[in-house]
Amino acid sequence: MQLYKNQLLKIYNSLTGEKELFKPIHAGNIGMYVCGPTVYSNVHLGNVRTFMSFDMIFRYFLHLEYKVRYVRNITDVGHIVDDVDDGEDKIAKKARVEQLEPMEIVQRYTVDFHDVLNQFNFLPPSIEPTATGHIIEQIEIVNQIIEKGFAYEKNGSVYFDVMKFNETNHYGKLSGRNIDEMLANTRNTDGQSDKKNSQDFALWKKAETEHIMRWPSPWGIGFPGWHLECTAMSTKYLGETFDIHGGGMDLKFPHHECEIAQNEASTGHSPVNYWMHANMLTLNGKKMSKSTGNNILPSEIYHGGSPFLSKAFSANVARFFMMQAHYRSILDFTNDGIVAAEKGFNRLLDGIAMTKNLIPSPISSLEIHTWKQHCYDAMNDDFNTPILIANLFEGIRFVNLLNDGKETLTSEDLITLSDTLKTFTFDVIGIKDEKTSVDNSNKLDGVINLLIGMREAARANKNFLLSDQIRDQLLALGIQLKDGKEGTTYSV
Repeated sequence: MQLYKNQLLKIYNSLTGEKELFKPIHAGNIGMYVCGPTVYSNVHLGNVRTFMSFDMIFRYFLHLEYKVRYVRNITDVGHIVDDVDDGEDKIAKKARVEQLEPMEIVQRYTVDFHDVLNQFNFLPPSIEPTATGHIIEQIEIVNQIIEKGFAYEKNGSVYFDVMKFNETNHYGKLSGRNIDEMLANTRNTDGQSDKKNSQDFALWKKAETEHIMRWPSPWGIGFPGWHLECTAMSTKYLGETFDIHGGGMDLKFPHHECEIAQNEASTGHSPVNYWMHANMLTLNGKKMSKSTGNNILPSEIYHGGSPFLSKAFSANVARFFMMQAHYRSILDFTNDGIVAAEKGFNRLLDGIAMTKNLIPSPISSLEIHTWKQHCYDAMNDDFNTPILIANLFEGIRFVNLLNDGKETLTSEDLITLSDTLKTFTFDVIGIKDEKTSVDNSNKLDGVINLLIGMREAARANKNFLLSDQIRDQLLALGIQLKDGKEGTTYSV
C-alpha cells in the first residue's frame, strides 16, 4: 500500500486562506506547476529559497509514493522591466547592454541557475519548458480569449479586458484586491496607452523595429505578454485543471492573478485547486537588494567572499538553515543564524552516523513508532519543516540515550529509528549525506592509490602490458592517471 493512503496531508491554499485536506484530481497522481526564473541575471538567494521550498514539497510527495509531474518553466521572453506592459523585455535589455544575442543571455543564466540548484542538491523537475518554445500555444490561447470576448486588439497589441471579465468572474480573488479600488488608485493614462482601462494587461505586444525578440502573429509582428506563458505551458502539460500551482509570494499579483483570469477566460473554469506561495528571504532584517548592497549571492555562501559572513558555509548547511523556517514565513538570513545552523547540522549528521553502532536489546523502552508518526504529522501539516526538524533532534536525543545505555530498542525498532532519521533528513529535507560521501571518497582514493602503486611496480618490473592495462581500465571508468616528476596523480 502506498504511503499516501495512510497520511492525511493538509495544504494552505492561498486562494481560500485556509489549510485544506489535499485530494489530488487523479488518485495517486499529482500535477504541480511552479513559476521558474526569468533568465537575465544570476539567480539570487531569495529565488533559491522559493525553489527550495517546492523542491522539498516535491520530495515529500515522492516519498509518499505519489506519481508526480512537476513542471517548472524558464522565462526567456516577455517579462518586461518593472513587471509592467510598457518598456523593454528584461532579456532583450540585457542583450543590448552586453551586445549579445538574447539566446546567449538565456543560455548563460540558465546554466548558472542549474549550477546553483545542483549545489543545493535540488531534484530536477519532470519538465522544464521555455516560453520561446511555446509561442504557438500562446497565440492559440490569445485567439480563444478574443473569441470569448475578453480581449481586444489595438495597434498590433492584444490586451485582456479586465472590466469585461469582472462582469462574470472575480478578478482579484487570489490577492484579495477589489477592482474598483485598483482603478481608483491607478494614475490616469488617457491618451498615453492603447488600453481601455489601466488594469488591462498585455496578452500580445507589438514589437517595435528595435525590439530584438519578435514573432509573426495574426495581429502582426510581436511577442507574448509575461503572464501568458505560464497559462500555455501549465495547461499543455498538466491539463486545463491541475492540482498545485506554486511560486513566490511576490507573484500573487499581478502574475498569478492574471493567470487565473486568462485560464478562466479561455476555458470557462478555474485552472488550479491549490495555490501555494513561498515567502521572502531578508538579509539582516532588511529586504535583499543589489542596488543598496544588502545582497548576497549563493556562490558567496559556499565560496566565501561576502562581507556579511564570517566564513564560507557549505550549500548543505545553507539548505538546512532555510528548512528551519516554514516556507510561508519570512526568513532572515544572518551570520549568527547560519553559524548556529551549522552546529545543529553537524549534530544531526553525527547522530545519524552513530545509529550504525547502536546495539539492539530484547525490549524497547522508547515509543519509536509514535515518534515516527510525529515526523509525518509535521510534514502533513502544510509541510512544517521546523517542527519536523525538532522531531529529528528528538530522534538524535534517543540515539544519545541508547548510546549511553540509558534506553533500549529492539533490532526492528533500531532499524525504524535509523531509517526514519535518514529518510526525512536526506530524502525529504534534501540534505546531502556529506559524511557518507567523504567516507566513500576516502575509500575511492585508497583504492586508486593502491592501483597506482601496482602500476608503478609493474613498470619497474618492465611489465608494461599490465601497467597499460591498469591505466586504460581506469580511464574507461572515467579516472585519468597523470604521470609527472612528483609521481602519478589522478583526476575523476
